Amino acid sequence: MAREARDSASSDALARALESFRRELRERLEAAGAPVGSLSSADLFDLFDRLRRRAGSFGMHERSAEVDEFGLDPAAVERAQPLLDWLAERWWRVEARGLERLPDGPALLVANHSGLLPWDGLVLAHVVERATGRRPRFLVADWLVTLPFAQYRLASLGGVRACRENAQRLLRSGHAVIAFPEGVKGAAKTFADRYRVQRFARGGVVRVALEESVPLVPVSIVGAEETHPILFKLRLGARSVGLPFLPVTPTFPWLGPLGLLPLPSKWRIRVGDPLPTAPLGRGAAADDVLVSRMTEDLRGRIQAMVDEDRRGRSGVFA
Repeated sequence: MAREARDSASSDALARALESFRRELRERLEAAGAPVGSLSSADLFDLFDRLRRRAGSFGMHERSAEVDEFGLDPAAVERAQPLLDWLAERWWRVEARGLERLPDGPALLVANHSGLLPWDGLVLAHVVERATGRRPRFLVADWLVTLPFAQYRLASLGGVRACRENAQRLLRSGHAVIAFPEGVKGAAKTFADRYRVQRFARGGVVRVALEESVPLVPVSIVGAEETHPILFKLRLGARSVGLPFLPVTPTFPWLGPLGLLPLPSKWRIRVGDPLPTAPLGRGAAADDVLVSRMTEDLRGRIQAMVDEDRRGRSGVFA
């Protein structure tokens, strides 16, 4: 009740402030001898009212009527297709293998992570959708979805805040889910530590897969580490802009905003053999020893795939 009272008081205060501004606008227009040309003061008042209403739903006019509960917008995905196609085919020249191994039903795709910007999740989701017709949802770190406008944009393309509950709801709805269990440790790797798959956080992905009886699918991504290679990290001032650290790359901050553009590294994406969990039963999720062993086995598989694909490429950009 107290919260509702505060919200009501805030709404009343905003309404009073807008009405005061409206009166002041009317007085100044009338003092200036409005109407001016074909635009009357009534026209301006109407324009003000429409802008005021639009301010409360900034950017929402682009949303389609088919947005799901997690914010995926088919219209936004369709608009992004040309750019994602160009990035995958021309900029990063993505070579994808093993996509035929993807299960038809819900599955948990587990991949190595890199970079503060979620290019790996976006590109992997795009590649899988082109091959299977189904767009998997990719999990996004908390700090990223709190940045201005990032949450809506990422959600409209299939990004979902990374947490156990969201992963379970998506899997129960029949979706494939892309997870990056290295978390910030993976995104924060410096160039010297590139492609060293970090320890997975608390075995969460394995436990969720066991509880939901969905297969675990190891995925390796080689090339994403070089899109924004981090030379070193600055902690000072990072929290003030909502970042865990400020990355220093070969192009950022030296080139200003242009330094945010990803480098055209050559990407290799490989899908490994799915690891079934249904035979183990849902109760296996409570076995900490089993979960720990499966987690390390999964991380080892991904590391082996990453190492093999790194050795197989002729160069970072070739």
